[in-house]
Amino acid sequence: MSASALLSAADIGMIRGERLLFRGVSLTLGPGEAILLRGQNGAGKTTLLRILAGLTQPETGSVVRAAPHHWIAHRDGLKPHETPRGHLTLWARAWGQSTTAIEPLLDKMELSRPSDVPAKHLSAGQRQRTALARLHLENRPVWLLDEPLTALDGHGKTLLLDMIAAHREQGGGIIAAIHGDAEFEIDMQVDI
Repeated sequence: MSASALLSAADIGMIRGERLLFRGVSLTLGPGEAILLRGQNGAGKTTLLRILAGLTQPETGSVVRAAPHHWIAHRDGLKPHETPRGHLTLWARAWGQSTTAIEPLLDKMELSRPSDVPAKHLSAGQRQRTALARLHLENRPVWLLDEPLTALDGHGKTLLLDMIAAHREQGGGIIAAIHGDAEFEIDMQVDI
């Protein structure tokens, strides 16, 4: 791993049941870089992200995490009764952050109007924007994103792409599993 690397993985392999998902995956994420994970459904993209996040142990290889990371899973993580405001308040408190940034964040993510609506009544795009808003609650250099564009309309995609661009400009790195086009510049593609 280079001195400036935010995260690196060497020779990662994973078996699920009797099936080899992938092997020999190596990558290095530097400041301002974006890595795209590509593969068919079931190929192991989410599993690889979970390994990079430290949530799953690989069968082979190793991961070095030199910087804190955010993990935004394919599922939004909201409980049916949670509101966007309540969800973000919970996470801010869990991370020891001030809750004063929540109202401006709700505005930024265009969640002010539904801020007190339970998640079970929100659109999929509103739920996704709420999950992505967590990225702003605590500054962490590495973003691990599983299908972050899912359920977002054109404007929601623009919000996310602006977030990604700003994060990279500030020296942050992104590793994302995305179906279709990434819609942002990538530095490396890993095919699984």
